[in-house]
This record gives sequence, structure tokens and C-alpha cells, in this order.
Amino acid sequence: MLTLCAAPYNSFTMRIPRKLFLSLTLVLCSLAALAQQPQHLFFRVTVGSKFTTPVSGRMLVFLTPGTGAKQVDESLFAPTAVYVAAKEVSDLTPGKSVDIDTDDVAFPAGFSSLKPGDYQAQAVLDVNHAYNYGGRSAGDLVSDVIPLSSFMPGQGAEPSFLLNDVVPERPSRPDPPGFERSAHLEDFVSPALTKFSGRPTHVRAWVITPPKYDQHLKDRYPTVYWTHGFGAELAGAKFFGGLLLNLMAKNKLPPMIWVMLDESCPTGTHEFDDSVNNGPWGTALTTEYIPYLEKKYRMDSRPSGRFLQGHSSGGWATLQLQINYPRVFGGTWSTSPDPSDFHDFSGVDLYAPHANIYKRPDGTPYPLIRDHAKVIGTFEEFAKNERVLGPYGGQITSFEWVFSPRGADGTPVPMFDRDSGDVNPAVVAYWHDHYDLANIVQKTWPQRGLQLQGKIHVFVGTSDTFYLDGAAHKMEAVLKTLNANAHFTYIPDRTHFDLYTTYVAGGDPKGDRFGLFTRIGAEMYAVARPRVNWKPAE
Repeated sequence: MLTLCAAPYNSFTMRIPRKLFLSLTLVLCSLAALAQQPQHLFFRVTVGSKFTTPVSGRMLVFLTPGTGAKQVDESLFAPTAVYVAAKEVSDLTPGKSVDIDTDDVAFPAGFSSLKPGDYQAQAVLDVNHAYNYGGRSAGDLVSDVIPLSSFMPGQGAEPSFLLNDVVPERPSRPDPPGFERSAHLEDFVSPALTKFSGRPTHVRAWVITPPKYDQHLKDRYPTVYWTHGFGAELAGAKFFGGLLLNLMAKNKLPPMIWVMLDESCPTGTHEFDDSVNNGPWGTALTTEYIPYLEKKYRMDSRPSGRFLQGHSSGGWATLQLQINYPRVFGGTWSTSPDPSDFHDFSGVDLYAPHANIYKRPDGTPYPLIRDHAKVIGTFEEFAKNERVLGPYGGQITSFEWVFSPRGADGTPVPMFDRDSGDVNPAVVAYWHDHYDLANIVQKTWPQRGLQLQGKIHVFVGTSDTFYLDGAAHKMEAVLKTLNANAHFTYIPDRTHFDLYTTYVAGGDPKGDRFGLFTRIGAEMYAVARPRVNWKPAE
């Protein structure tokens, strides 16, 4: 049934012929409907003629109030301060343009909602679809920052950008003394992962041998398998390897071999766990890569000589490796691990009836990012911003690529609805059975308990930036019921980013940024070499 919108009906309208009246009414209805529709504000981006081949990727337009910036980019610690709009483009030839509807796919709102004022904007073509993981990367095309003075959305000429530059390779950090002699890149093609993916798939790491490794040819060394957090990659693993080599040279760490694993992949971080989406990464590490390394280096191949260490996503990866492979490793020292008990998924109980990732039962938003007591970002802001930047490589989608069942389209089934925040109970049930570490350790304790006794060590700040201390407390409570002799350390007032800093009376007032490594290294060495009383240099 067609219902016409209400029109004034009086003595004047009575004198209008019926056909003309109906026509005018339909016009008025159409105009009213158009007025109620959202505006669509377009920005134009042109590929510079300096490029010689067509380009593809995700076109991103960033905009923020102000003037004079050399770069306009998003910030984790100001998630709504920068507007971003996106559009997928394919085979855009040099000199050609594309119009970006900045009200179609945008965060935190469509650009037409902006108040009049001075703004600045920049366009980026994310050619590798890697922005969600590590931001702008080598090969991305960028424009200059353009000023939008006294900008009034929808009025005046359409803002235009010219992609005229390429993001260069990031300069490498200088290597510490002795690095070339002690650092070895080990790139291994995994049969298990290659079979899964159908193409050569590599496990990569920098192997750091201790100083004087070449002088003590009969010695075997305890070995630590380290992995990084979300957003890092092989270059970051190399940097931290150099740092640890330097600490060993200064006798701040005992002599051990450190294997600096790269857990990055196109979908985010694979966490070295077996997954129906990413493939059998845990199997590849424990049954292929570690045996390969132990044939090549003088590693202590006993479980009491193999250790795990990592931070954030790397903290979760090392925690799950210890739980899932208790006969392989002699202990994990995991710092600020991602949620290990999904009753507290950065503050959200995924198992609660009618769980919602955005809103508490009282309707207030769940925070996700804080600076001590100050909330600076919510779960909803983080998820919706990630969706604009692209459906690949973000932190939340990275969890789904590891934890979720595989959908009919070959991608992971989302754990929650990105519009409403409603949790999918069936997906959460799959997460619970396969990746909730507190549940797994409790369920398998009769089989694994003896091998896990005393091997779990977790460090987290009481002001963790992503509220990860909550899940750690819940995991600890489960392990206490099992008498697991686990060791949880909550460092007062520390965040996700300063957890490793230690302070010594009379020392540097800024503290030692990596001092926690000394404690962790000493505890590992005491397990591997209980008769050696190693002490760090003062």
C-alpha cells in the first residue's frame, strides 16, 4: 500500500485539479525524503603522473582540525581526534582520479557532520592492506597535507589530493657491537604450513648466540623462544635481539641463546597456535622449526633448557605454547598477555547472557584503552575504526583469524556484530573450547598437570593500558584451584608500555627501560643451571 505524506488541504488545494495535486504531493514527498537522507561529501584523489603502472589498494583519507601538520594520521591514544574515510580501488592508472564518499565508510562519523572550521587532510593508498597492522608502510602512496581553511562541508570546491610520494623503507637501527658474529637469520620453509596454504610458508627468526659462543665449543646453552606483540615483525625481532645481546655482553643477562620469532602474518599475528584459518603454526614450531634449529646450534634440547618469553600478543602466544606443549618447554615468562580467560576479555565477559562487546548491561560503553585512571578509548570506537581501515590485519580481526571457526566464505566467523556489538554465542563457544587458556588448562590438568607444575610465570601492570590485568587475575584463580604453583606478578601502576622499567636506588632517575629482562633471565637460568649461581653485574 502506498501512503502519501500529509499535505495541507484547504480551500486553495480544493481548487487544484486532482492530477496536479497528486503530482505536487509526490514532488513534496520526494524533496522531504531527500532532506532526511544523509549527505554525501566527496573528496577526490588523483594518482600522480610520476608513477608508471596502475595501483590498487585501500584509499584512506585522514582529516583533523588545525593547521601546519606535516602528516595527518590516526592515534591510538586519541581515537576520535582524526576522521578517516576509506574506499577500495583497483587498477587506478597514473593521472586518473577516484572520488571518495567520505560519508559511506568513515569513522568516527561521516565528514559531512563536521562543523565549519579550519582542517587539514591527507590521502594514503594502502597498497599492501597492511595499515591496520602497522600503519603506513613502505610502498604506500601518500599526498601532501592539504589545508582546508574555513571549511564548510558541502560548500565550495571538492577537496582534491594528488598522490605524489611513496613511503620509504624505514631506516634500520644500528646493530650493537658483535651483532654480525652473534646474530643469524633462520628462514625455514615449513612443510606443514606449506601443505595447509598451498604455497611456500616460512617460519622466520633471528637466532642470537651469546658472547663467547664461538670460544666455548663444548658448551650447550639454555634457549629462549621469544616473540613480539601486535604490530611488530621480523625487523622488531632483530632489534630486540640486539638489545638482549647487549645485555648479555654487559652481564645483565646470563649466557643463553635467544630465538627471536616473527609471529606476524597478513591477518595480524598467528600467535604460534594451530588455527583452521591461519594454519598449524604451533605444530610447525614444535615439530619442525625447533628440531631444525637444535641440529644447527648448540642448544640445550632438554625441556628444562627450553623457555618461552613474549609480551602482549607474544605474551599470549608463549602462554598457550607452554600450556599446549608442556613436555616441550620448561617454563614461560609471559608479560601482559592478551586475555587468557574470556570471562574477562579486556573487561568484557563473553560468556554473559546477551553479551555485548560495546555496551554494559546498563548501557554505558566498555572502555578498552586507558592511561592509568583516564579512559581514552572504547571498544566500540576501536572496532569501528578498525573496520574503516580494512577488514584484515587489525587487532580484533587478528583474534578472529586465530580463534574463530572458518566461515562458508573461507574467512573467520565474526565473534560479534560490528554494528551493534552483540556477541555471537556459537562463536564464543568455539573460542571457549579451543582458545580460552584458563578453560584448556583446567580441562586438561589430569593429563598435563605434572608437566605444568611451576612453569607458568606471568607479569602484568595494575594499570595495564588494555585492562589485561583482569584476565590475569582470573587465570591465576583457576591455577590456584589446581595447585599449579604458578607465579603471577602484578607490578603497581605500570602500564602496557612501561612494564619492563626497573628503578634502582641511586641509579638513573628514568630507570632501566629493560630491567625486567634481567630478573626473567636470572629465573630461567636458575631452572636450567640450578648449580650455577649466576648474578647480574651491578
